[in-house]
Amino acid sequence: MQYRRARKKFDDEPENHERWLISYADFITLLFAFFVVMYAISAVNIGKYKIFSDALGDAFGGKGAATPINTQVPNLPIPNPALKRRTELLRKEKEQMTKLAQDLLSTMAPLVKEGKVRVTQNSRGVSVEINASVLFDPGEARLMPESVEALRAVASLLKADSHSVQVEGHTDNQPIANPRYPSNWELSAVRASSVVRLFIDAGVAPERLTAVGFSANQPVAGNDTAQGRARNRRVAVTILSGIPDPATELPTVLPAQ
Repeated sequence: MQYRRARKKFDDEPENHERWLISYADFITLLFAFFVVMYAISAVNIGKYKIFSDALGDAFGGKGAATPINTQVPNLPIPNPALKRRTELLRKEKEQMTKLAQDLLSTMAPLVKEGKVRVTQNSRGVSVEINASVLFDPGEARLMPESVEALRAVASLLKADSHSVQVEGHTDNQPIANPRYPSNWELSAVRASSVVRLFIDAGVAPERLTAVGFSANQPVAGNDTAQGRARNRRVAVTILSGIPDPATELPTVLPAQ
């Protein structure tokens, strides 16, 4: 009798219709873990790997469930070997060019104090700008004897260097009245060549040297005053940087048909 009563009580117990919640909760947990994995591998980032590890611990009841997550970990950039190598080369090149500029400034100090020589440095390289009155007689391209010593001092520094050197001749805008040079183009070019020849004689490798004549096309002062014209008559010796800026190819734009 007692057995029947117990069995009846068991049979009359209502069926549990909420078992699906257990499977649903497991599915949601796995789905959450899946999206955490997708987020974590989207970029190489230490902070994301920590979030991924701790989140998996939370999902599966591991040690990570009790570990607080630090979301303030900074993003660390992926190292680029080529960029790092170029940055290091640029740093060394700048240091070398700065030292060369300081040596040139020290060598030409007396003329710098008189305002007849200027030493500048930029991304293109180091430039020594020498007033033409220091080097040549008016309308002439033959170096004056007193200028040779100063140029040989510059050449001694260039000889120990390896950079390319461009020597530029510049004039004012006054027409030249000299049968030897039909225009300022010839005068500026021959003046630059005279300095190049002296550098070669002083031991600078010829393949490193270039002579260029600009005539009056690159003035650094106005040609409407005597002081400005004197400033424009000059020779610039530019030691070119060995690491030029990278070239960027422009897209070809075809004309509309």
